[in-house]
Amino acid sequence: MLDLASRADTFDMLELLHDLTTHTVSLLGVRLVGVTVLNEAGEVDYLTASDEACRRLEEDQLELGEGPCLDAARTGSAMAPVLLRAAHPSRRLWPRFTPRALRAGITGVAAVPLRTPRYPLGAVNLMSDGRLPTRQDLSLAQVLADAVGFCLHQRHATRTREEVIGQLQTALESRIVIEQAKGMLASRLGIGVEAAFLRLRDHARSRQQRLTELASDIVRGAVPSELDTAL
Repeated sequence: MLDLASRADTFDMLELLHDLTTHTVSLLGVRLVGVTVLNEAGEVDYLTASDEACRRLEEDQLELGEGPCLDAARTGSAMAPVLLRAAHPSRRLWPRFTPRALRAGITGVAAVPLRTPRYPLGAVNLMSDGRLPTRQDLSLAQVLADAVGFCLHQRHATRTREEVIGQLQTALESRIVIEQAKGMLASRLGIGVEAAFLRLRDHARSRQQRLTELASDIVRGAVPSELDTAL
């Protein structure tokens, strides 16, 4: 909670939300965690994901126009755990997404709202490959999400919801740059994209540099020498 709620004034919103997904996976034992928000056009978009498998499932939902992550962001409220089975009401809820989730090994989904003390922003989505998240799990996930909401409120207490959503839109654009950078680094070094992201994040943190700034440098071809060597 302290890590999520207490950030320097120049904190990177995208890195904060990625840390939220990492902490939630670690503490709850769920397989995947993602964050979806409403963009400036009022459409649902995913902002960050705990790993590549989560990113693909979030992109699947955007492509299909259905799924729990979209529903959770639109309502801005908690979603009780839903069991995913081929012959189950979830198939009627999300007839095209459910088979894709099952093929990826996901058997249950749930969500808690991402919000500031004044307004909702989106949702933190949980996907499990074993037991369904419990009420206690959802309570803990909400505490972590609210720590992020508190951080955003403390930094932007005088801003309107539209202004904060504008910042989220900038984070959405930064997400694309980071994905390009980790793909380029993965190809350059012959490593997986998740390993590439970890190297990007660790390098930025060790130099107190914003992750999005480092990613922009790499996309422009300015790869730091420390990152240009395979481990």
